[in-house]
Amino acid sequence: MDEAKPALATGPKVSAVWVLPLIALALGAWVVFYTLSTRGPVVEVRFANAAGLMAQKTKVKYRDVEIGVVQSIRLGHRQGGIVATIQLQPEAEQLLGDDARFWVVTARVGAGSITGLETLLSGAYIEMSPAQVASKKRDYEALDSPPWTAPDAAGIRLQLSSEHAHSLAPGDAVVYRGFKVGRVESSSFDPVSRRVNYQIFIDAPYDGLIDSSIRFWDISGISLKMDAGGFELSMGSLQTILLGGITFGTPRGMAKGTPVESGTSFILHKNYAEIMQDPYRYGIYYVVQFSQSIRGLKPGAPVEYRGINLGYVVRIMLSEMLGEKSLEGTGGPIPVLIYLEPGRLEIGDSQELAEKLRESIAVSVNNGMRASLASGNLLTGAMYVGLDFFPDDETQSLGSYGEYPTIPTISGDFGRIMQQVTQFLEKLNDLPLDATFSGLNEAVAELQGNLSALRGILDDADTQALTGQLLQVLQQLEKVAGGLTPDSPVYQSLNASLRDLNVTLKNVSDVSRTISEKPNALIMPVEIPADPIPEARP
Repeated sequence: MDEAKPALATGPKVSAVWVLPLIALALGAWVVFYTLSTRGPVVEVRFANAAGLMAQKTKVKYRDVEIGVVQSIRLGHRQGGIVATIQLQPEAEQLLGDDARFWVVTARVGAGSITGLETLLSGAYIEMSPAQVASKKRDYEALDSPPWTAPDAAGIRLQLSSEHAHSLAPGDAVVYRGFKVGRVESSSFDPVSRRVNYQIFIDAPYDGLIDSSIRFWDISGISLKMDAGGFELSMGSLQTILLGGITFGTPRGMAKGTPVESGTSFILHKNYAEIMQDPYRYGIYYVVQFSQSIRGLKPGAPVEYRGINLGYVVRIMLSEMLGEKSLEGTGGPIPVLIYLEPGRLEIGDSQELAEKLRESIAVSVNNGMRASLASGNLLTGAMYVGLDFFPDDETQSLGSYGEYPTIPTISGDFGRIMQQVTQFLEKLNDLPLDATFSGLNEAVAELQGNLSALRGILDDADTQALTGQLLQVLQQLEKVAGGLTPDSPVYQSLNASLRDLNVTLKNVSDVSRTISEKPNALIMPVEIPADPIPEARP
């Protein structure tokens, strides 16, 4: 009987004991993969301090919706402050970008408003402002204070600058005709330009009020003006008096401007009176050079075109004229810098219109427009720069003086008068005055001789006797004329004779008419007709 032999397995054997651990490992890997694939982004936000922040408790919100939580808080190294590591939810991925912002929300008392009261019970939380364009940025710097305007608010954001600080703070109102339309968002000082800058936001739909002609001025507090006309008191609303505020509007006489983009810069004026002193923003510089005396021409003097104010004199360019040379031996024309503003023509105040004015002046100069000095006040001697057309002048075009274009000049009214006087004196000097005065002297001598001869004739005795005889004849004529007055007998006798003669002539006229009608009237009796009776009209 054969012995049975065991069959030996030749392949690898796996014990059933390892099935459960392998399944657990696979499930764990899947859980890790699912967790990693579904977990939101992790960002680090740097804060100045950790006030109000707690790891695993402080929430991150966007529009009051929780989108993350602070995982850990650690000290910063080189940058200082603290760094909070925030775990965001997956849907927050689209909110991250270069311009995303984070800040801590706590209870705050601001100018005219109180915010964050809900944090007194729930605790502080981190608010997020989404980016406009998504990106992979994961490191951010937190804002020191919450923004005064919602990141997605509709409206326009503008920049205001001033040489001096005003009584303004973030949160102060921007009003239009007494109605609040926006707010001041921030204030800062630029040490390079040495100007104070303010950022404001105008809410929609009031952003449609903003254009290039708009001017901004401070209405904080109370303004009191006293002059010969009396007192003038101006103030804003009670809120702007106590807290400060800004208003805006279009200066009187200025045309409506063109729309502006967000981020446009404006000047913040002290008050409306300061705006009216120089209400325009855009203009162009020119240089005019005068070879005559410019006494009486001061900075600020007007530049006019036929009485229309186009700008003003900026300054006399003495430093550019002299340079490193002394005044001795220069002998050249004196350059004057002027500034022309298109807004004064009521065509609008913008950079585009300033360029159009530049093109118009270039064409006008080719057509004969020139600059000249004119007298503005004969009592004070003040001068101004006048622009007008002189077609008879030789054709010229715009020149250049340093970085500025130049407008050709012509002698002013007084200069042209002096030139004409000089020309007249030159012509008078060319006349043969010596020969003329010599002939005149001879004529005067001859006239004197004739007068002497006449005087001799009048002094002669015969001439004087003739004068006496003439006087006697005149006396006799006066007597004869006296006898012919209406009361004299001669006049009355002559008058009676004339009446008799008139009667005789009338009778002769009647006889002549009778003989003409009846020739036999001399020998035959004549019947005298009765007085005719006029016939009645039918």
